[in-house]
Amino acid sequence: MSDSHSLTDEPTDATDDTAPGETIDDTTPSIQETPERDTVIEAKDLTVHYGDVEALKPVNVRLPERKVTAIIGPSGCGKSTFLRCINRMNDMVDAARIGGELRYRGTNVYGGDVDPVALRRRIGMVFQKPNPFPKSIYDNVAYGLKIQGYDGDIDERVEEALRGAALWDEVKDQLDESGLDLSGGQQQRLCIARAIAPDPEVILMDEPASALDPVATAKVEDLIDELAESYTVIIVTHNMQQAARISDKTAVFLTGGRLVEFGDTNRIFENPENQRVEDYITGKFG
Repeated sequence: MSDSHSLTDEPTDATDDTAPGETIDDTTPSIQETPERDTVIEAKDLTVHYGDVEALKPVNVRLPERKVTAIIGPSGCGKSTFLRCINRMNDMVDAARIGGELRYRGTNVYGGDVDPVALRRRIGMVFQKPNPFPKSIYDNVAYGLKIQGYDGDIDERVEEALRGAALWDEVKDQLDESGLDLSGGQQQRLCIARAIAPDPEVILMDEPASALDPVATAKVEDLIDELAESYTVIIVTHNMQQAARISDKTAVFLTGGRLVEFGDTNRIFENPENQRVEDYITGKFG
């Protein structure tokens, strides 16, 4: 991956020793388990309002690099809202108002000198429903490279991205065929290839397997495990079993847009410190 983290490109299209597992109640929304030296994404009193509605209460959390962080919680709790803050997708919602800070490698991504296009080169996104372009498989993957003026070998990069998405062997003889002709699971892996082609550092995934059958879901989960060797993966999932299987860290949002607990996935699922989290995980609500 590229070592450049500049977020101010011209658009072309001290260690923290906070104790792990700090329990959070409704009056203390602050969780910072990850040491600063290992942090790639940090929220500092991050809030989101849609008009007069507070969708996200102050969030304080550090997310580690080259790990899989799962974001779980009941419907409407702010999971996707938080995810979309990370690469400023909420900019596309006219009513959205962001407070606090969201830092990528120490830079507040909502700072006035940050170019959202440059940011999204570093922080790619895969959506819930596969959304390949009505183009060939090749052009789907090459699209971002071309609009960014990539001056390397595009053929080589397309192959690398398709291999990285565990799709190359299935489509290498049909690169000129439409991406829309692939199965749902293949389409989602094509979208993952498209996301990693520009060589990001972080990949955001918003329930990437929720529309897939069990076999396709298993392939995507295996792929996520492989991607974490090279990328920081942050995934919203409604499936708690999936979160337990694939993630290193888990953030639990509960009703009201509050981050209630964050920590190692095994601890969250086996011995949560917050009673509300235990009630949610054991199915007492949600």
